[in-house]
This record gives sequence, structure tokens and C-alpha cells, in this order.
Amino acid sequence: MWTISALSLLTVLPIASIRAVPVCSGTPEAVATTWYTGWHAQHLPLEDISWDKWSSISYAFAETTPDPSVVALQDSDAALLRSLVDMAHQHNVHALLTVGGWTGSRYFSTAVGSPENRTMFANALLGLVQQYGLDGIDIDWEYPNKEGMGCNLISEQDTPNFLSFLQELRATPGGQNMTVSTATSILPFTSPDGTPSTDVSPFAAVFDYVTLMDYDVWGTWSPAVGPNAPLEDSCAAPQYQQGSAASAVAAWTKAGFPAEKLVLGVASYGHSYHVTADAAYNGASSAGEAQPAGTTPIAPYPAFDAAQQPLGDSWDAIEPAGIDACGNPSGGGASGIFNFRGLVEKGYLDVNGTAMPGVGYRYDTCSQTPFLYDPKTSTMISYDDAESFAAKGRFIQQSGLRGFAMWEAAGDFEDVLLDAIEDGLGIGEDPCQGLTPLGLPL
Repeated sequence: MWTISALSLLTVLPIASIRAVPVCSGTPEAVATTWYTGWHAQHLPLEDISWDKWSSISYAFAETTPDPSVVALQDSDAALLRSLVDMAHQHNVHALLTVGGWTGSRYFSTAVGSPENRTMFANALLGLVQQYGLDGIDIDWEYPNKEGMGCNLISEQDTPNFLSFLQELRATPGGQNMTVSTATSILPFTSPDGTPSTDVSPFAAVFDYVTLMDYDVWGTWSPAVGPNAPLEDSCAAPQYQQGSAASAVAAWTKAGFPAEKLVLGVASYGHSYHVTADAAYNGASSAGEAQPAGTTPIAPYPAFDAAQQPLGDSWDAIEPAGIDACGNPSGGGASGIFNFRGLVEKGYLDVNGTAMPGVGYRYDTCSQTPFLYDPKTSTMISYDDAESFAAKGRFIQQSGLRGFAMWEAAGDFEDVLLDAIEDGLGIGEDPCQGLTPLGLPL
């Protein structure tokens, strides 16, 4: 485990300056970003990334520790991060580091919980930026004033303390010139009373952008099979309105955060469920929906058996039983995750992402997401495809958002999803409408 201490970096050296690339007058620098994970690097080597299609790439993850002056990074991650930064800069793409994540957010609360800790934590992050020549930091705190994984330290003052920390970080010479973003819930940061904040406008002054993680809205913790990453849900029955891209943007803008600083988080993966054939086909209808040739309509929101979690794609595995970071029993099962590339490799989709003959299929016109069903294994999968990504691209443009962030880069297949969302954004050959090295002018 490699760590960096802020105590030895209280005077932070000047960081690498952000490379300025001209964009068309009057257009903001939009965000086309993704996360690159060390544990999937063998599936997407750095040289295979379509660098010309991204404005930035963030390496995941560095983790918080009990000591706010120390941010932890595995040795293997440290080596790969250096290579990512070098290659990103060769292609004039910004390189960021994501701190936190589901298992790495345990100590954010104490790191920002006092003036002394905030200073140490800010210097630790600035030290990472200086050490690796990063262009910025992406903070993935899951979630302020919420337990997230289950044993995260939390405080009623997490959200105001987070703001104070960000203000201090931005006040430093290095913090003024780097990208600072966050990936967070589809609801505004939790206020001291435990409800979503009604005013998050001060955060607009300290973040370059906020990514709304519009995925894992439905999963195996839900009462039925629902859309992993719904674009819309107001057209669904009330019991199926669990949140969506549209409701997320509405909630954040109502709370005072500007749409032009919001980025839509999109998913290159989906969740699988064990669904009986009776449940899968009962009440199915393809009326008003295009049905791929050879596929069979399947029902919306069927019941599933959580005790029979299907194995996901080739990246999934049965985890041995053990104890997690919270000291609770874990493992003994599979995640059930199917990446988009895994759906192609499994033969459920063709190379263009179209459902293959023999599977059950439904495209939900409300959530704008597809579902497929394998009757041989009783497996139903909620996922995203080119059509749903294109719809999200159009939504981003029409809503005046800053762009998109895809979890994760390796999950796509031959850029099918990436190309679709950029097409949906209306990217053309005109340099004032197309992809520039720094972004996607809207």
C-alpha cells in the first residue's frame, strides 16, 4: 500500500498547469469523461482507449484513511496511474484521480470534520496532484451524512463541513487551478436534519461540475426488476418511481445548483435477476415498441428470487465467504453484473448491441432502457444500449447539462455506447459542434 502524507507537503509545489485548448467562442467546455479502473486494466489497456473521444479520464480509486493527512493508493495503482497520466497528456486529455468510492469513503467525515483535519486532507490531495502531475481530483464520497457501505463514519454536519473543506481547497494556490468534481447521489447532499438539502448553490462556486450517478437506481435490493439507469420515471406507475436522470436534474436545480455544472452519470453495465418464465412472460406486450427480430416480448417489473442470484458476465465470480471492511459476513455469491461488452461476449447482443434471436426483450419507453431475458437460465438483465445512450445524449443537450461521465471505460464494447451518447449530443464535423480536445461544446 502506497500512501502520501500531507505533513511532509504543507508547502505544496506548483502543480502542472491545465492545458488550455481553444474552443468555440461562447460555448462552455463540456465534459465527456469516464472512470478507468485498475482491476479491469487487462481488459482495456491504456493504448486501446479512444483518447480523442474523451475530455478527461479519472483513475479509480484512492481511498480515505483514519489519518486525514494520508490518502491511500495501492502500489499497483500508483504505477498504472503514472502511465495513465502520461498517456492522457500525450493526447491532450485531462487526467484526474477519484478518491473514495463505495469501500473508500469510510473516513471522509472525519477528514473534513474539523479545521485542522480539513487542512491536512486538502494538503494530502494537493500532494497527490503534485506527485502525479494530475489535472484535478474527483471526489466520490458515498455519501455525506449517509452510511453508504454501512460502517462509514458520518456526522450531521457532513454537508456543511464538506463545503468548508472545498472552500479551503479552492483557496490554496494549487486548488485554484485544478479541476475539482464530485460523483454523488441523484438527490442533493443530505442536510443536518437527514433530508436532501434545499440549497446547494454554494457548491457551484467550488466544483467545476457535479456528476449525478443515475445508476443502481434499481437492483437486487429492489422489490421487482426495474431499470438500472432510468432516464425518466414520471411516466411509470407511482410504485415504480424510484428516481431517474430527469428527477435528479430537477431536484438539484430546484436546490439551486446550475444545470450547466451538472454531468449525467451513465452506466456501461446492468444488473441480472433470477426470474421464472411465468413471471417473465405474463402480461408481456410489444405494442408500440420495436421488437428485434426473433426476440419475444417480456413483462415489465416482474418479481424475482433474490436467493438465486445469477452469475454475471466473465468478469463476475462467486466470491468466497468472508468478512467485509465493516466486519460483516460477505461473499458466498456473485454480483450478477453484466457489462455491455459482457452481453455481447455472452451472445445476448450482436456487435451493434441489438438483442439476438431467442432471447426475451423489452425496451421500456418510459425509462428509455432495455431489458432482456434468457429462458434457459431464467436470467433477466436490465442494462443500457446504444438507443438508451443516444436518448441520454439528447437529454443532456436539451437540459443544458455540462456533459456525461461513464462508469466505466472498460465496460463498453468497441465504443458502441460512447459513440451513441456523443451522437445523441449532436456532435458533428463542425469544430464548433464537435469534439474538441477539451470537451464537447454544447
